[in-house]
Amino acid sequence: MNSCFFLFQRSDEMEVKPTYLGTMIALATAAFGLIAALAWNTAITDFFKRYFPAGSGLLSEFIYAIVITIIALIVVQNLAKVADREAGPRP
Repeated sequence: MNSCFFLFQRSDEMEVKPTYLGTMIALATAAFGLIAALAWNTAITDFFKRYFPAGSGLLSEFIYAIVITIIALIVVQNLAKVADREAGPRP
């Protein structure tokens, strides 16, 4: 087959499959989620550096880890509730 064949296919043959589109949306969402998480990490780290003295490194790191864990648990629980509501009643 000629390699130009693939460049000039009819538009109905080049439609995007729903699986491909779903995968691309999931990848883009994950990428932007990572960027947002890194931004929040920097902001929260700077907050802890401002309000905890410089000598309390280990203490402030533990407090930071506990706070982030609590926030993560709350977010995940709320997302699970939303997912359950969207899924509807189970058989």
